[in-house]
Amino acid sequence: MSSYFSLFIFLCVLNISFSEMFTSMMSVNQAVFAEKQLIDHLRIYIELEIQRLDDIKRFFSRVTSLHSGVYNEPSATIANPIVAFKLVKRLKSEWMNVVYTNEAEENIKALREGYRKMEVSLPKLEDLQGAAQGLMRLQDVYDLRVEGLVQGHFQQITNGNAVDFYKHPVSDSLSGDDCFLIGKVAYDLEDYYHSVQWFEEAVRLFRGTEWSPENEGTLEDALDHLAFSHFKTGNISYALSLSRELLLHDPMNRRVSFNVEKYEKLLDESPPVTNQSLALKRADTTYLRTRNVYEKLCQTKGSQPKHFENPRLFCDYFTNDNPGLLLQPIKRELISLHPYVVLFHGFVTRPEAKSIREYAVPGLRRSVVASGLNQATAEYRISKSAWLKESVHEVVGKVDRRITMVTGLNVQPPYAEYLQVVNYGIGGHYEPHFDHATSDSSPLYRLKTGNRVATLMIYLSSVEAGGFTAFIYANFSVPVVENGALFWWNLKRNGQGNGDTLHAGCPVIVGDKWVANKWVHEYGQEFRHRCSLNPEE
Repeated sequence: MSSYFSLFIFLCVLNISFSEMFTSMMSVNQAVFAEKQLIDHLRIYIELEIQRLDDIKRFFSRVTSLHSGVYNEPSATIANPIVAFKLVKRLKSEWMNVVYTNEAEENIKALREGYRKMEVSLPKLEDLQGAAQGLMRLQDVYDLRVEGLVQGHFQQITNGNAVDFYKHPVSDSLSGDDCFLIGKVAYDLEDYYHSVQWFEEAVRLFRGTEWSPENEGTLEDALDHLAFSHFKTGNISYALSLSRELLLHDPMNRRVSFNVEKYEKLLDESPPVTNQSLALKRADTTYLRTRNVYEKLCQTKGSQPKHFENPRLFCDYFTNDNPGLLLQPIKRELISLHPYVVLFHGFVTRPEAKSIREYAVPGLRRSVVASGLNQATAEYRISKSAWLKESVHEVVGKVDRRITMVTGLNVQPPYAEYLQVVNYGIGGHYEPHFDHATSDSSPLYRLKTGNRVATLMIYLSSVEAGGFTAFIYANFSVPVVENGALFWWNLKRNGQGNGDTLHAGCPVIVGDKWVANKWVHEYGQEFRHRCSLNPEE
């Protein structure tokens, strides 16, 4: 039975949409499979081309040997009718067959046909852009050096020295063309803070290497984009220097010549700018007010007290007075009192987590966020998600019953939402947000869904680096604990939203992060989670 199930999952993986590949590591894994097939097509093409070139080499060798042997004495050659006939035949027939052969075109046609068949499984332009933005997101949130990323290292500057923030056993460096494409994505978004840094690396690497046919950018392209990026950040003198260098490579470029004249005129009219005022500055964001705290929490565990520092925090074996937990209580770790956040260790087994991931694969789609009564994708949430009903597989119902045992809440629809399974993408994250409806949420939205009184998030996988869940105002963060479940109350006892539950999913540096979310509505919990008029409860 398991072999049929594996086949079913495999076929679903092949049929799943590859659009927005950057939003899910599952899609990246599928891309690896797609490239293996492309490698097979390319291998066949190379073998056919080698055979074709070997045939041409034999013809070349034969003709060359004739001219170094038989044709050394042209008069003797002309006198021999057989030699003359072969010469005429070669020039009229054999050379034409070599020059105008369709074999090369047929070989490349077969390769292109194989590529066309795979195109639906290959990344789109938005995937390249999303992957580039993912790297820039990691650069920002974890304060990583661009120079280190180019060399395949995740490094920060500490006391003036480059220190590994995370060291991966498998390292891979970026080429000049890689850096150019990342810089181009930032450039097209008018994000010159990032484009300057990545184009600088592109220029440095292009200067030391020869252009390759698979490259999209050139040294001239990188100089051109870098010069304009510096101009947009106010560094006119460096923009002028780069433009002059570009003219050495392309002296007939009238546009660059015009830029040189413009930069020279601006420098004559304006006083020199200090290096301090030219420091690159990141663009403002929608979450600027909490950005520094959010990024600090992602980089460290924040300032939350250790259990031994706060006697009110503890770990225990928890039964919740539920008969189902009496013989096998669950391991509970109280993370925070305000807001109340609990980590249940070993909430699911490894086989259960695997089953949930596999059953979610066919339904994975780009994650959306609430936008009034509608839902829409957003750059501040990079992941793919799927909703699982209890009818999909018994493991979903089993997990739902376990949630009820540890929380005492009714998690059956419509009193709770279906289990949402999420797979994070390249640099996947979810910027600071509330799970409950806030004052600026649509009243109709709240009426339609009921406010979310509680959240339980199950970690279905481990993560090598990054991916913390950060509580911004409460100033603490929780690492990914495989098979554990994080639980918190979104609402106070009086039904008001708890502002201290503002939280975020930190970008994943390395790893494949899977979580399953269960959102419980206040409707249906009236006798299970009683309300109170005390605003402090």
